[in-house]
Amino acid sequence: MAKMNTADIGFEREIWKAADKMRGNIDASEYKSVVLGLIFLKYISDMFETKYRQLVAEGEGFEEDKDEYTAENIFYVPTEARWERIAAEAHTPEIGLVID
Repeated sequence: MAKMNTADIGFEREIWKAADKMRGNIDASEYKSVVLGLIFLKYISDMFETKYRQLVAEGEGFEEDKDEYTAENIFYVPTEARWERIAAEAHTPEIGLVID
């Protein structure tokens, strides 16, 4: 049975690149919190987006109802904190403000 190597999907490489970019600006003991926070946000955003698409497909207008998400133990992510917005601002000078 073939063993999956996560390096093949580039996840570690991308995280390492992000850490390298921050090393010059943030103390090492602090940037781990930023990176881990972003990983957590990406995870909950992915779960939210899956449920969001499901609710849109149902067509009943409940896609912005927080209770629809919490009923299934999914974090509700406000519009301004969704990963797609952060990704869209990733290469702008305002990215720090967007993440805050």
